[in-house]
Amino acid sequence: MLRIDCPWCGEREEMEFSYGGQAHVAYPKDPQSVSDEDWAQYLFMRDNPKGLFLERWVHSQGCRRWFNMARHTVTHEIFATYKPGEPPPKAGQ
Repeated sequence: MLRIDCPWCGEREEMEFSYGGQAHVAYPKDPQSVSDEDWAQYLFMRDNPKGLFLERWVHSQGCRRWFNMARHTVTHEIFATYKPGEPPPKAGQ
């Protein structure tokens, strides 16, 4: 089981959290003018790397706040958790 460090509550067990997808995906600036193809791209097409990945998580059984996580997708090693609006950690940190 993973131990996840919530930026607000501290370290907790993985079962308290819910995965929210890829982090730092920009919402379309003018949603009314986006084509169906571009909406499909925005909604469904995400990176799927083998290695470091920036993800969104929510502490659903705790403070209910969203945060970002830098995690290795193969080893599940967590490199950092950080609040929305903060810059992601540099690779290797």
